[in-house]
Amino acid sequence: MAERLKKIDIDKIVEILKRESKKWDVPVVSLMSRHDRDPFKILISTILSLRTKDEVTARASERLFKKADNPYDMVKLSEKEIEELIYPVGFYRNKAKTIKEICKTLIGKYNGKVPDSLDELLKFKGVGRKTANLVVTLGFNKPGICVDTHVHRIMNRIGYVKTKTPEETEFALRKKLPKKYWKIINELLVALGQHICHPTSPKCSICPIRDYCQKVGVRRSR
Repeated sequence: MAERLKKIDIDKIVEILKRESKKWDVPVVSLMSRHDRDPFKILISTILSLRTKDEVTARASERLFKKADNPYDMVKLSEKEIEELIYPVGFYRNKAKTIKEICKTLIGKYNGKVPDSLDELLKFKGVGRKTANLVVTLGFNKPGICVDTHVHRIMNRIGYVKTKTPEETEFALRKKLPKKYWKIINELLVALGQHICHPTSPKCSICPIRDYCQKVGVRRSR
């Protein structure tokens, strides 16, 4: 029961993770955005990254953008060509179709420019809240909270929120999380989730924020 009484100090948690995350690999889309903040590339790379390992996403994005790094060049490619360029990302056939449709919509309705509004991005087929928030934050440097499985799991595990879905977590964080942390929380928690705070048997003994975690739902740890 003592574990449940630990104080959740989000300022301290972020401070620690900022320092510790320098030792870890950052999510591939975040890494790519440091070199190129092109909203189109971030949008397409994020779609490729869904249910795909970072190293696979990075290589697929590189191959694809060598052929087409804007919607006008992308629509000139056939779905089959896109499939071959992005393989073996997860659901590559569906993603090729989605990419083609997104590019057609960008050209037809947005003059080839990716919109910087969350509401507008959510109108695109295949673009969910995670993807839209990532484009807004990384592509346009605007406030947004990108919640994936890592952010959802860890925020509930430490006891900062009590939610059932990533979407619920996003809205809970929008109410509770200081705005200064909105743009960076995804990168920090994804890195923590990939290296230490695993879905099952997390490495609690070496976790840098273990003193601020309530370990909600953790039945087995290392």
